[in-house]
Amino acid sequence: NIEIVVVNDGSRDEGDTERVALSYGSQIRYYAKENGGVASALNFAISKMSGDYFSWLSHDDLYYPDKVAAQVQVLDEIAEREHVIVYSDFAVFFGEAINDIREIRLPEVPPGQFRYFITTNSILHGCTLLIPKQAFEECGVFNETLRHTQDYDLWFRMSEKYRFVHIPKLLVKGRAHAGQDSIKMKVASLNEINEMLSKFVTKLSREELTWATHKLPSHAYACISENFLRRGFLKSADVARKLALENLCGGSAWGGLQSLLV
Repeated sequence: NIEIVVVNDGSRDEGDTERVALSYGSQIRYYAKENGGVASALNFAISKMSGDYFSWLSHDDLYYPDKVAAQVQVLDEIAEREHVIVYSDFAVFFGEAINDIREIRLPEVPPGQFRYFITTNSILHGCTLLIPKQAFEECGVFNETLRHTQDYDLWFRMSEKYRFVHIPKLLVKGRAHAGQDSIKMKVASLNEINEMLSKFVTKLSREELTWATHKLPSHAYACISENFLRRGFLKSADVARKLALENLCGGSAWGGLQSLLV
């Protein structure tokens, strides 16, 4: 019981994309629009969907044949599934070598630690998610002003109200290639990620910090700052460093904090 909505976001290939899409006839619903970026194409598809769950597939990635079925089966086994989003492990391949894969196995993350997890890790693949349509009605859709971080921005918002459940199974193959926007537009991507992470770290509650790290907030922020520095996000690391200093309580923690911030 699946509908396939195909959105052509202004491709410039002399009609090749449209010819391939139309060759599927009534098996899909095809729409063409002016180019507006990934977020606008996803939001357009959401506006056209009639099903209860949303799962997207980017033009250069692949689903395993049982992707949706496996996720629906897991949902059927969850007693209270109304506010649940499921996601899975995935594989990465380069170019056309679809069978030469590197498996990405994700850790089990307690729902209350999910926002901390996506703040300190960038390993979640958006195409692995299966999202209830009502989640967009409650939390909003993709931010069309964002070019590189529209997915993580939405996951962070949704995780305030929805429980993210991990399925330890490979269900998506993500393609890596030199033409990806994150590579072609490295500076713009870096700036946008820094803005996103700075926002994330300021919105994490003290309870989330202590639960995820088992540390005082000052120490937890220092660890996040070190994490951002290690990943090359200097601006967001500075935001986390300032939060660590603001939350520092007493002189006993100062030595350990200094060692983390150097």
